[in-house]
Amino acid sequence: MKLTFLGTGTSFGVPVVGCDCRACVSDDPADNRSRHGALLELEEGNLLIDAPPELRIQLLATRTTRVDAAWFTHDHADHCHGIDDLRAFTTRDRPHIPAYVPDVYENQFRTRFGYIFDDNYQPPRGTIKPRIELFPFHPQTSFKILGQQFSPVSVPHGPQDSYGFRVGNLGYVTDGKSLPDEALEVLQGVSVLVLNALWFGRPHPTHFNVEEAIEAAGLVGAQNTFLTHISHKVTHRELIENLPANVRPAYDGLSVEIPE
Repeated sequence: MKLTFLGTGTSFGVPVVGCDCRACVSDDPADNRSRHGALLELEEGNLLIDAPPELRIQLLATRTTRVDAAWFTHDHADHCHGIDDLRAFTTRDRPHIPAYVPDVYENQFRTRFGYIFDDNYQPPRGTIKPRIELFPFHPQTSFKILGQQFSPVSVPHGPQDSYGFRVGNLGYVTDGKSLPDEALEVLQGVSVLVLNALWFGRPHPTHFNVEEAIEAAGLVGAQNTFLTHISHKVTHRELIENLPANVRPAYDGLSVEIPE
């Protein structure tokens, strides 16, 4: 099992438009953070985690040639507005891509992307639309994707929840503010943990800051933790220099092998 970080930035991305802070003008490639997305390579295929607006660019950069299923953590624009780019796969590889969506967000996906999910809509002759089939899941029910057992992990994200997962020795959580007891129980003892972390110091109402993410990783007991969804308030070098040895910042294009 291999995890590749497609995008490791916040909804603004890095550099932020019109900003001249140290991260935004950095010449370190690791400080160029497109919006959140990842690809999990399993024996039976590739699972896309979220579909940010830069998805096409991310897939080209990582030379990704197939997506067999998708997992959406929640319905915020920076996590799903690249969904149309899945057309590139459904036109040639398969009739439909299964997309696993928290059941609380099913209606938002069906209405926001009605041209995709309304079977009564057919695109004009000579044009195409993504062929994607929604599979709503309940946050307390485990199920199989591409031959692997996935356990959803629900975390608070302001007034709503975001839904990560555990599969094998990988725990994946983005856009969370805390790890409730139920989440900790599911994630306990994973080898690799992914957590969102905006910056050092100041708390944020809907996301971990770095200190909170480190504390949460300690509660999980992961051997290695990778931080994602990082803002322009901190550079990659600053993170490297100040994080514990078993906590590292992810960057766009980083691939991590997940132990069996």
